Amino acid sequence: MTSHYSDIYRNWESDPESFWLKAAESIDWIKPPSRAFDAEQGVYGRWFPDAVGNTCYNCVDRHADRGRPGQAAIIYDSPITGTKRSISYSELKQDVSALGAVLRNHGVEAGDRVVIYMPMVPEAVIAMLACARIGAIHSVVFGGFAANELAKRIDDCQPKLIVSASCGIEPNRIVEYKPLLDEAIHLANHKPEACLIFQREQSVATMIDGRDFDYGEELSEAKVLGQTSECLPMKATDPLYILYTSGTTGHPKGVVRDTGGHMVALKWSMSAVYGMEPGDVFWAASDVGWVVGHSYIVYAPLLHGCTTLLFEGKPVGTPDPSTFWRIIEEHQVAALFTAPTAFRAIKKEDPTGKYLEKHDVSCLRTLFLAGERADPDTISWAEDRLRVPVIDHWWQTETGWAIAGNPVGLGALPVKKGSPSVPMPGYDVQVLNDEGHGVAAGTLGNIVVKLPLPPSCLPTLWKDEDRFHEAYLAEFPGYYKTGDAGFIDEDGYVFIMSRTDDIINVAGHRLSTGGMEEAIANHPDVAECAVVGMNDTVKGQVPIGFLILNSGVERGNAVIEAEVIKLVRDTIGPVAAFKNVVTVSRLPKTRSGKILRATMQKIANKEAYLMPATIDDPAILDEIATVLEAR
Repeated sequence: MTSHYSDIYRNWESDPESFWLKAAESIDWIKPPSRAFDAEQGVYGRWFPDAVGNTCYNCVDRHADRGRPGQAAIIYDSPITGTKRSISYSELKQDVSALGAVLRNHGVEAGDRVVIYMPMVPEAVIAMLACARIGAIHSVVFGGFAANELAKRIDDCQPKLIVSASCGIEPNRIVEYKPLLDEAIHLANHKPEACLIFQREQSVATMIDGRDFDYGEELSEAKVLGQTSECLPMKATDPLYILYTSGTTGHPKGVVRDTGGHMVALKWSMSAVYGMEPGDVFWAASDVGWVVGHSYIVYAPLLHGCTTLLFEGKPVGTPDPSTFWRIIEEHQVAALFTAPTAFRAIKKEDPTGKYLEKHDVSCLRTLFLAGERADPDTISWAEDRLRVPVIDHWWQTETGWAIAGNPVGLGALPVKKGSPSVPMPGYDVQVLNDEGHGVAAGTLGNIVVKLPLPPSCLPTLWKDEDRFHEAYLAEFPGYYKTGDAGFIDEDGYVFIMSRTDDIINVAGHRLSTGGMEEAIANHPDVAECAVVGMNDTVKGQVPIGFLILNSGVERGNAVIEAEVIKLVRDTIGPVAAFKNVVTVSRLPKTRSGKILRATMQKIANKEAYLMPATIDDPAILDEIATVLEAR
């Protein structure tokens, strides 16, 4: 298929107003927009300022009422509990409408905030859509977050009501949510008026009289009584949700997503970026607590009339490395979207792909990777075994959809491994030096986006426009600072090498740790790696590499470490001063799979650090410290 990307991008560049008004025609509006953008509203402008619509109507009602009532809207697959469930668009409408009525019964009105603290169960999605239906602003907090972190979010958004569950379930343990929720409410200054608790049979929570109400019982009662809720007309500029992302001060930043621009950009992306058709099964193997879950488990697939797959499990260990392949075959998944970490985990446990041979995954058309940099070795491994295009793309919590990607629906471009490809329409991506001046093609610098940001990107932070300006706009006036470092090559391909904090200065040379990690990943015995900068009295900083080896490797660690040092020196050169390597059993990661490089760097430099709120297993930090002490 010939790519039409260049024509489409130029079309946007020449007339962004017409481009986005045309895209907005795919949304069912109560009042359609007469103009796309108002540069005078907000910090940098607002999208579709005079439009009125409802996100839940576009995700649920229009499919249930027109042509797709019996099609599966959600397929729930939980290998941890052995549970599978299919929910049609018609059934989804009934549940969402009834839960909207339950929320209204508890006094929730348009503009009120509702915190959702849930595991990966359909009830979490239903709660999000019910909020959107009645105009409440939801704030999903990743299930199992520590009580003090949940308390910070409660105090910041001040919810009228909290929707939670009795527990979450990990492969080898049950995580009791209710005690964490109770402690968070105790710690918070703001107290919600009520909590809806979804009781799971694996652990039934103790309820507090007068505050806690049973989610299942209340929903069932509303259905029996015939209680429903209508889709409330919402301005396109009204907030749909708040999603908190970590802040450098320890106080989380509440990213605001507006109603209209979010619908338009996500609906456009499903066909243009992901090449999906209504009725296709789309699987984003993430969590509803993260931005990928918001955008591509819940909203974008349902806006497009797809079937979305909700997965409660892990890529390995539930029960083995064949889980992804079993789900793709069983549910006829057309596109999988996951983090590179997931494939590195599968590759580590099954480097030859023998588990894949047991399953027919011919239904899969495309694999999309995002969340952190996709190293070329992981991409090649996936390509060789799946025989489908493996598409890396780059975006952030703040943007809600891809900044750069390879738009399958517009005709895929040639792949350059290590690059998420090219900017999407709406994004004028540039590379600036620290003084704010543009740099030549191929030169490492600060990656920025020229304002205005496109639809779906954050218009502000929740009740903190000063912090929004300071965090994202002040350093490079007229641009949004992504916080990522990289370069753009002569063909316009974007290369994200690291966060700007991960650029290290070795004897005056600015070097990307991502480039070193890319070289290390080429070693056949290395399953995963991370590179951080250590302080050095002579060179200022020097890199240190951490390796995880593939299962079954029998050669000594010292031999492989020496080979890795030579590999980096041969690839990048002696300027990298790469001489320090240690082999570890695990790397510290967030629950979404991102490696906590900044924390590892503080440990390597024996500096004090705060325990990351999103860490998957705090014990790994002690393991890293012990390995470094033994060097």
